Amino acid sequence: MTITVLFFAQARESAGRARGTLELPEGSRVSHALAALELEHPALAALRPHLAVAVDQQLARPDALLTHGAELALLPPVSGG
Repeated sequence: MTITVLFFAQARESAGRARGTLELPEGSRVSHALAALELEHPALAALRPHLAVAVDQQLARPDALLTHGAELALLPPVSGG
């Protein structure tokens, strides 16, 4: 199955792009997608403990099931002042 990945803030900097696609086996979960993305973009590993992940614009847990065509967004913590 193919999912779309959106990279925001530090995740975009770590991946070197704002958007991409990822091929995963049917039955994959958010945690599988994150592991695959870390293999492709090792710099994401440092952000992983701090990432919020959304699937189709809804916050998702690592065990959430992904479906073909899903949109996965990586949302690093945001600070401001």
